[in-house]
Amino acid sequence: MTRTVIASATREVVIGDDRPFVIIGERINPTGRKLLAEEMKAGDFSRVERDTIAQVEAGAHMLDVNAGIPLADEPAILARTIQLVQSLTDVPLSIDSSIVEALEAGLAVYRGRALVNSVTGEEERLERVLPLVKKYGAAVVAISNDETGISEDPDVRFAVAKRIVERASDHGIPREDIVVDPLLMPIGALPTAGRQVFRILGRLRDELKVNSTCGASNVSFGLPSRELINGTYLAMAMASGLTSAITNPLAEGVRHAVMAGDVLMGNDRDAGRWIRTFRSVPVDGEQGRRINRRRASQPPPG
Repeated sequence: MTRTVIASATREVVIGDDRPFVIIGERINPTGRKLLAEEMKAGDFSRVERDTIAQVEAGAHMLDVNAGIPLADEPAILARTIQLVQSLTDVPLSIDSSIVEALEAGLAVYRGRALVNSVTGEEERLERVLPLVKKYGAAVVAISNDETGISEDPDVRFAVAKRIVERASDHGIPREDIVVDPLLMPIGALPTAGRQVFRILGRLRDELKVNSTCGASNVSFGLPSRELINGTYLAMAMASGLTSAITNPLAEGVRHAVMAGDVLMGNDRDAGRWIRTFRSVPVDGEQGRRINRRRASQPPPG
């Protein structure tokens, strides 16, 4: 069983098929959040602080940190954001950037063993990111696209993932330190998007023997009632082999779907977390009435 260990200075998170599903909070990301982008660019991180605390309180096991802001000093902003987030929480982080210099700036200040998000199958990207991953002893997200783009053929995406795993091995990075993202597309634009990913996930687990993740909120983009679609997708993907996801832990439907999935996959031992969360507490007087009803139903002593 493949296990991927991510850590802060004081806490470890283990991603694996025999472990509870790992929720990676998505909200520290200015992409599509104009106000957050403007604030971070201006040096105002108050919203980042609120999003950090809220996601951890909601149950996120890790946080994804992105500072992709046009015309801004992304390496400096990402490094500052990581330091701030690590001062607020001890959950491990995913350092998220398409700019290699930003990834290195983030890794240089990170305390612990980070998840680098991400490397793709393009040759230039492999040769720039993989040495960083090795240098800092990190794990890495491998995204299943290359110079040809994103294929609609699941077998092609699997082949790209396999090539990244092989190239990582050449750099001394073992497969347990690679988490593959099979690229979940919006179901509203591509009706087969869900089935494509389900088909890849089992092969990643059984053939390539790596863990997996995805940007789970992508699946519902442009559709109403997104939380319901996201939660349902995650439960189905967990059964297909998905072991983690970058998603919104503040969405109750998503959290509950993941918790139910852990129960059904046997990764919530004796359904303990589920019971602790959802067991109803008797209202005043109800417990006493239950005891009296039980006594009345029992035969008299002797």
